[in-house]
Amino acid sequence: MGEVSQKQLEANRENAKLGGVKTEEGKEVSRYNAIKHGLLSKEVLLSDEDEKNLEELGKRLRAELMPTGEVEVLLVDRIIANVWRLRRLLEVERETMEWQKENCLSDTLTSCYTTPKQIERRAVSNMIVNNDTETLLRYETAIERSIYKALHELQRIQSARAGGRPPAPIAIDVNISKD
Repeated sequence: MGEVSQKQLEANRENAKLGGVKTEEGKEVSRYNAIKHGLLSKEVLLSDEDEKNLEELGKRLRAELMPTGEVEVLLVDRIIANVWRLRRLLEVERETMEWQKENCLSDTLTSCYTTPKQIERRAVSNMIVNNDTETLLRYETAIERSIYKALHELQRIQSARAGGRPPAPIAIDVNISKD
């Protein structure tokens, strides 16, 4: 490849002044443009999910959490993946509960409850309290715990980097047995 002429170099510099991101917010978002999200997409994305939505979520969370260094980027990626999973889980939970409400009105249910209002109330109760919903709620709790764990560790690292004295991580054991 040949050398760039002085005239071309000056023209390039002038053109560079015209474009680009101007606001601080825009600069925060654009600083991650070079990061490829393919690996995260392959880990988290299902075949029918929109990769652009995941990438947008990632850009917004990276701009807000402003990771510096590999460990912080790893923690933010973990947060992004779990926020995505939580959104998916909430959709599955809604669909499961709607299905339960619409399809689990058995003959015994309608024979035990006589008024339409009683039948509807029982259907809603069955929609909320069933094995599928309880399993989904356990998953939701585990995902949320993982989000907060990564977020708290990120905050500790960022606080230490900024010269602060982050508190030690706290673990609480609760024993409810009567022994």
